[in-house]
Amino acid sequence: MRNSYAAIALLLGLLSSQIIATIQVYLSNAHLYRSVAVILESGYLPIPNQLIMSRLQDFGPAFFGGIFFTVTVGAGISILTLGMVWIWDRLFNRGKIILGVFLLFWLVCLSGVNVTGFYPIVTLYFIVVPAVVSLAALKLMPAETEQRIWLHRAIIFLPVVILALLWTSIMDKDLYGDIRDNILLSNPVGVKINDFYYDYTLYPAEVFKTLDQKSLKTCNLASIKTVSLSTSLERTLLTYDYLAVGAYENADLKIVEEGNVLIFKNRDRTILRTTAKDFFPRPKSMLNEFSFKADGHTFFRQFTALSILLGFPLALYIIVYALLFLAGTIYYDVRKAAVIASILCLIIGIAFVVPMYFAKGQEIDVNNVATAMKSHQWQERVASLKVIDRKKLEIANFPGHGTMLSSHNIPERYWLARAFGVSRRPETYGNLLKLLDDPQPTVVCKAFEALGRRGSRRAIPEILQRLKRSDHWYTQLYAYKALRTLGWKQARSM
Repeated sequence: MRNSYAAIALLLGLLSSQIIATIQVYLSNAHLYRSVAVILESGYLPIPNQLIMSRLQDFGPAFFGGIFFTVTVGAGISILTLGMVWIWDRLFNRGKIILGVFLLFWLVCLSGVNVTGFYPIVTLYFIVVPAVVSLAALKLMPAETEQRIWLHRAIIFLPVVILALLWTSIMDKDLYGDIRDNILLSNPVGVKINDFYYDYTLYPAEVFKTLDQKSLKTCNLASIKTVSLSTSLERTLLTYDYLAVGAYENADLKIVEEGNVLIFKNRDRTILRTTAKDFFPRPKSMLNEFSFKADGHTFFRQFTALSILLGFPLALYIIVYALLFLAGTIYYDVRKAAVIASILCLIIGIAFVVPMYFAKGQEIDVNNVATAMKSHQWQERVASLKVIDRKKLEIANFPGHGTMLSSHNIPERYWLARAFGVSRRPETYGNLLKLLDDPQPTVVCKAFEALGRRGSRRAIPEILQRLKRSDHWYTQLYAYKALRTLGWKQARSM
């Protein structure tokens, strides 16, 4: 138990996080379902469509979507709590002053979470998870019965520092794309992980998206008594995907007319006060301001982003270390098992990081694109497609691109879709449409995006038809973005 108490406390923290996250995503899905139903009843094209709506009421999407918050926020809070408990116990002998400092930290977090209003579900993360982890850690943490050797402690914690430095050394804007292309999409297990991401991450994303990040927003204009003003507002708001849905009380935006003043409300909170004279000349900036001021999850979103970088990797390290340590105690004493577990964690970590150095896409000269397109190595073909996309070259000028449509390599079809997005030849348009039938959602999303990049409005009917019969939320989202890029917008006749 000496070196595994942290993993047990951590797992209990993750379990409590999963319970909270499942409830949070379920409630968010339920709200989204009502909004989508109102949008559909009002005669607009809903995103997600009718084929996805029923899933919003199921337990599965809430549970699997909740995993995102468990491995980010849950892991981050659990790791922070473990660190504080260890420092308080081992370094400060459970002193009251340090306890007060740590409690103050959590109070600051609670203030950040609720700075624009009270958010009970998010608040639970910062109360329940620290309580569960700290109680478990204090209960299971063994007493210091001997003088600890700092070198021994350093050996245990040194792998964390080394792996953090290695990870930092490969961080750049293309890292996640390189990992997707060369690690995830290069093997069946990675493809399953990628598919899981595309199937379930939009559910938790809806929890804390800002209004300007949402595809569709509901708008209640029932309180506007001036007919001409109501008509002008509905037409203007439609341009920014705020859809007038009658007297829907839970609308994202409710505008109330009081004399010459327009009051913009969100969930019964008054966010902005303006006039028609001020709003109509600059609706975009006013709606951006409304979205910014209505956003109640800024702190929660930032904490989640930080937890992705720190919380999840550290949580994974602690769990793996505990498993290796317990296995080591079968053959060695506690001290040797701890050192061996640390060394093995370092080796495993390096084994994961090293391939990422080689995951960087190959660089080829623009003059060698034609040759690379015909290469037997898919990495070289992908590198040539990246150059075509980046330099906006005409892919139709390179023979052999048509054979890439039937490639078994997903990254190759993905980058082919992107390359078709900068093409303007009629023959490549037909090839791009074929990629809309690709079995991999990653490719389909890029194919829809490419249709938007081409700028041809003749693609609008094709995109609309496919959007209506699509049963994948992520591809619907990209299809809708392509429509909006091409200048299409919602109409009640839909």
